[in-house]
This record gives sequence, C-alpha cells and structure tokens, in this order.
Amino acid sequence: MIDAILRDLQQPEYLHVLINPLPVYGLAIALFGLIAAMYLGTRSGQVTALVLIFACAASAWPVAQYGEAAEDRVLAMADNDGQAWLKAHAHRADDLIYVFYALALISAAAIFAPKKWPKTTRPLTVTTLILAIASLCAGFYIAHAGGKIRHREFRNTPPPKTEAGSG
Repeated sequence: MIDAILRDLQQPEYLHVLINPLPVYGLAIALFGLIAAMYLGTRSGQVTALVLIFACAASAWPVAQYGEAAEDRVLAMADNDGQAWLKAHAHRADDLIYVFYALALISAAAIFAPKKWPKTTRPLTVTTLILAIASLCAGFYIAHAGGKIRHREFRNTPPPKTEAGSG
C-alpha cells in the first residue's frame, strides 16, 4: 500500500489532480473567511484569512507545474474530444495563472504593509477581496475545461475548436 502511494506521488498527473482543488476550493473557503473577518472588523481574523488566501493563490504555481509535466501523458490517454479539452485547459491556465500570482503578492502586502503603514489596511484588504473573486472566476474557467479531459459524463457541450499544432 505504501509503495503504491509513493509511486503515485512520483507521477505529475497524480500530483496535479491531488493539489488542484487548493487554488479553487481552498481559495473560496479563505475568501468567505476574509468576508466574515471584514464584517466583524477583526484584524486577526483578516490576517488569518489573508494567510490562507496567500497559500491557496501560491499553490497555483505547483498545480500549473505538475499539469505541464503531465500534459504529454494525459494527452496520450485522452480521446480526441479530451485532447481538445486538454489543449483548452492548458491554454486557459497559461493565460490566467498570473491572476493567482498577483493575488499572492497583494495578499502578502495586505498582511505585512499595514504594520508599517496602518492606513493601507482597508485598501489592501479590499483589493485582495476583489482579486480573490477574479482568481476564483479564473480558476473555475480553467477547471471547467480540465474536468472534461477524462470525464465524458461532464461533456455537455462540444469540445473547443483547436488549431492544428497548437497547445
């Protein structure tokens, strides 16, 4: 059993699937925490939520790295429609990963900048909130295509059109 788990942890496609909920589901939970802390006006609650937002946004980087490392193997396993969805998934991730990076930077600023500049607390927290919502939208859009690669039951629309040789 342990050997099988250790083998799985060496496969980038397994690691991608294992951690890909963090930038979406984890971020959604952290966002609710930030909204609650803002409503209650507790700085300690806001910092806790901001740390979670930072961690979830930063987790997009290994998710993307493992996804890229797994692309060829998954492409070989997928049918024609799945291959089209994989190309769309990879293209969306390449285009939108920067939203998560920006969120990680802004949330880190929202954690640390108010210690030196207290007047930045509200603007940075609100900016983090807005960027977290944008990141969630990006994450849902990326995941929408990703879920259709190997799950035919989720394919309720035709695959996206792809250009020959694009990836």
